[in-house]
Amino acid sequence: MTLVTPTGRSYALRTIDKDPYRTLPKVLRQGFVLKTVRDATSAGMPYGAFVVPALAEAAGLPHATPRPYYVRADETGLGAASERFRGKVVLLEEKFEGKQNITGPVAGAQALEESEDMLAARYANPRQHIDGEAFLRARLLDIWLGDWDRHEGQWSWAAYAQADGRVLWRPVPQDRDQVFFRFDDGAVSWLASKLVSKFRTFRPQYQSIEGYTRNASFIDERALAAVPEAAYQRTAQELQARLTDEVIARAVRQGLPPEVYQLEGPAMEAALRARRAKLPRAAEAFYRLKAHRVVVAGTDQNERFVVERRNDTATVVSVYDLPDEEKRKPTLLYRRTFNPAATHTVVLHGLQGKDEFIVSGRVNRSPFVDIYGGPGSDLVQDSSRVAGWRKRTRFFDSRRNNELEPGSETKDRTEHSVSSHAFDRDGSGR
Repeated sequence: MTLVTPTGRSYALRTIDKDPYRTLPKVLRQGFVLKTVRDATSAGMPYGAFVVPALAEAAGLPHATPRPYYVRADETGLGAASERFRGKVVLLEEKFEGKQNITGPVAGAQALEESEDMLAARYANPRQHIDGEAFLRARLLDIWLGDWDRHEGQWSWAAYAQADGRVLWRPVPQDRDQVFFRFDDGAVSWLASKLVSKFRTFRPQYQSIEGYTRNASFIDERALAAVPEAAYQRTAQELQARLTDEVIARAVRQGLPPEVYQLEGPAMEAALRARRAKLPRAAEAFYRLKAHRVVVAGTDQNERFVVERRNDTATVVSVYDLPDEEKRKPTLLYRRTFNPAATHTVVLHGLQGKDEFIVSGRVNRSPFVDIYGGPGSDLVQDSSRVAGWRKRTRFFDSRRNNELEPGSETKDRTEHSVSSHAFDRDGSGR
């Protein structure tokens, strides 16, 4: 439940011991199935969320600071929900959503929004940008902690005005219920970990980067689109330097109750130290996973996408705004170099507006370039050529109100339907 102070400050209240009773169909709320599912909830480390704040602080990331409480067996102060919380240990932490909650680690922000609202602002206006490298830092911390449930609902975003007039959205991680999971100490949980790659045990070694990051694929695709390979290694090395043995030991000892620390603390510290040593390799695997297919989206304004196939190892994608005023020069909004050894496809989304797509260069190797113009009238000019390949560029749009220049090397995938106009929120980009 959400608790609100008289000043409007919001707090989340959750039980530490998860009860799956209400998540099951009524016919299964008794007997073997209920007991099996109930037992499987022990895969979670109930006090893991209390370990994270000191680690996030050392990593230079904003964070909530949850605190544990016990709700009395005769509690009535929680209104109609009192009965559900009586006699239970709970977690209380700040919520970072809405202007009334701009304080502490997000002080100075002009807005504080959920992922859906942040993305709506980002795609509406070319002056809105996501701080991709700050998000990368947060995601590498997630992987280090084994936090596999970082979907878009687990983030808030703080907007900061920049001196050049832009607005920069920085991530605020929330909800750390899934850190330090253990899926290998029971038959049911072990079987689940073999069938579903995201269910991975927190161990000294990383079991599956794809599994750890599957739930976050939607927000990763959008927030990491501009981040180059070098940033992954640089950020991993910075985290290694910040997350010292002393920081780890203090976070685990302060976060776990003394009795729990005696049972779990030393092993948790050892696993964190071992995973820290391997973090650059995990970052490399994460980059390869995210670089295979990259979505580059414009905004609902007019933009020019420029693709330069410069050589066999470098295809440069740049995005400029197209100002209404003839005297103002286009502003560079995005630029990244892609190597076909890592990137198979670059997907360009024009969204609304009258957009231009200019593709050039003659090379032997290059990623596919998929162009989705969007609902407006769009122009595609493609003079590029990839040896041994025809139509390495593909244009997806409706057949009306678009211009594909004659003699273009682009494969015409336009159609009468308007389905190709959609920039879905399911992560497919189609």
